[in-house]
Amino acid sequence: MTEQGETGEIITILLVEDDAPTCWRLQDALVKAGYEVRSAGTLGEARSALAAGAPRVLLTDLRLPDGHGIELIREMRQRFPDTEIMVISALGDEESVISAITVGATGYLLKDAFPTDIATTVRDLVAGHSPISASIARFIVRRTQGAAQNSAEPPPGPVLNTARLTPREIDILWGIAKGFSYAEIASHLGLSKQTVPGHIKNIYRKLEVHTRSEAVFEAVQQGLIKL
Repeated sequence: MTEQGETGEIITILLVEDDAPTCWRLQDALVKAGYEVRSAGTLGEARSALAAGAPRVLLTDLRLPDGHGIELIREMRQRFPDTEIMVISALGDEESVISAITVGATGYLLKDAFPTDIATTVRDLVAGHSPISASIARFIVRRTQGAAQNSAEPPPGPVLNTARLTPREIDILWGIAKGFSYAEIASHLGLSKQTVPGHIKNIYRKLEVHTRSEAVFEAVQQGLIKL
């Protein structure tokens, strides 16, 4: 059975991994789950694969033989903004994590803490979740809290809302921050599931961001939501 998205389209995946056994294991699990998978072992091969069209999902390692996965993530986000991007890497240092999220990754999994069911993880990603390894999530929380504690600025005043988000958009943004899927947000707010992506695109445009993590960060900075 072919895996399909909420709109019925076939979910295509570009898997970029230079370690052959890891690539085979991931591709086998994804194909068996019904995904359409193309694989690449280098940055150059990944770029060539994109000539055939944008995948629904990009799963990429960061350390590649001919370059860095960050370059690919940046290019994907600029060329194909609707593609979901998840990093699968052994690199868990601050620079790698923050760089990947900043340029457009919406998920980040460490190879030493890999989920047993990668197919379900990809399904969650497409549904609007941001799969992140537990140690990465804790690191991001500590970093955000540390930045707030070390700030020399005075205590926050009234909500700024310089982006002029509507109350409905703020509600949706709160749902994104809590990790709800688009379907769950729609159910909680009494909306049609098909309208949520449109609201999210408006939120991104107003906040001048490109990913869920960037939107949540900016909303917290402006005092629009509290985590």
